[in-house]
Amino acid sequence: MATNKKSSDAAKDPGKGAASSTNGGPVTPTQISLLDSRKSQNIAIVLRSLALSRQDILDALVEGRGLPADVLERLTKIAPTKDEEALIRDYAGNPAKLADAESFLFHILRAVSSPFLRLEAMLFRSNYEHEVAHLKQSLQTLELACKELKNRGLFLKLLEAVLKAGNLMNAGTARGNAQAFNLSALCKLSDVKSTDGSTTLLHFVVEEVIRSEGKRLVVNRNHSLRRSGISGPTLDRTTSRAAREEREKEYIKLGLPIVGGISDEFANAKKAAGIDYDVLSGTCASLGARLAEIKRFVDTCSGDGFVIEMRAFMGSAEEELKAVRGEQARVLELVKSTTEYYQPGASKDKGSHPLQLFVIVRDFLNMVDKACVDIARNLQRRRPADAGSASKAGSKALSAAADQSSESGRKPMARFPYLPPNFMTENSKSDSSSDDDDEPS
Repeated sequence: MATNKKSSDAAKDPGKGAASSTNGGPVTPTQISLLDSRKSQNIAIVLRSLALSRQDILDALVEGRGLPADVLERLTKIAPTKDEEALIRDYAGNPAKLADAESFLFHILRAVSSPFLRLEAMLFRSNYEHEVAHLKQSLQTLELACKELKNRGLFLKLLEAVLKAGNLMNAGTARGNAQAFNLSALCKLSDVKSTDGSTTLLHFVVEEVIRSEGKRLVVNRNHSLRRSGISGPTLDRTTSRAAREEREKEYIKLGLPIVGGISDEFANAKKAAGIDYDVLSGTCASLGARLAEIKRFVDTCSGDGFVIEMRAFMGSAEEELKAVRGEQARVLELVKSTTEYYQPGASKDKGSHPLQLFVIVRDFLNMVDKACVDIARNLQRRRPADAGSASKAGSKALSAAADQSSESGRKPMARFPYLPPNFMTENSKSDSSSDDDDEPS
């Protein structure tokens, strides 16, 4: 604390606070400042902004209630240091001559024991409910995110499409028969471009899933109509190439809303990516430690309303924190098992972030959303005459499939270079999908 000699002398003898005018005549000071002038001024500004009397604040300190969180926060910020507190307590002069800040501190320090510790305890109580509610909300988000990722739905279809594409691209190599791939590579799909640069692996995979979902709708619709004995519209595969291309276009149109809405299915997974794990894991410990500290302080106070209020709060808070700790342990174990489901061994890697899975999923889904927008835009631009004219380039592994696709009206598959070694992992056979419009799925 910075105090000038004038302030120190004034605390001992207010008469020494008088200054002399330039002509030698005495000037009687209107107020006595004991604190650093800047701090004294700042405290006075805060006090004026509260629109509360000193008695209102004293009553709240004794009763342990009556002040909103914003007032409590501002009051805790004007707490004096130990040296400043001692200086004000030792003031033996006329309290009426003290400056506004010093006068407030003088009366509050003498009227109530440890007033600023009381304010801090009351502020903690005011903020506690919000902090615990935020923690509970984060845990609920993580649990729902894990459930979203464990549902076998469209997300897994996208992953399977990535795996199949990777196996086709790496056919003939040691990595051409993989049953899994590095999940972090999902965010690099847009970096893998076709040999002619016309598309990316991301757009290729997304469009294949869109087509598959659109075709599934048509097949299931036709199957349902046949079972009902209703003659529905059919697509004759023996018609002209233009008609076949229209069929492919219909698949894309029908599948786009499905794949384009995937982010809605993973709202919690995307939200979980923004959770601060360090804050999440440390909140219970932090609240518990602060609660224990306040309990020790309350035990030293006399039995006034403040003590009664705080003990009632601490009793319920301790029980709630115990329950939240158990819930947190359960949810974090669920996060661990979900991570292991998608990234075996990742949870044992000390260098990996516990919530990295959700970050990968969020970024990948954002990329899928953008790819769907691009595909929809390209579909609108595509003319029926050249709807099937895409890149003629294709990898050796995809060339046969490209020939078959052109015969059925589909655009030839793009060719891609071999994927990097760390993209595909583990060996297993992959399945191929049927291209029959009459078989329901």
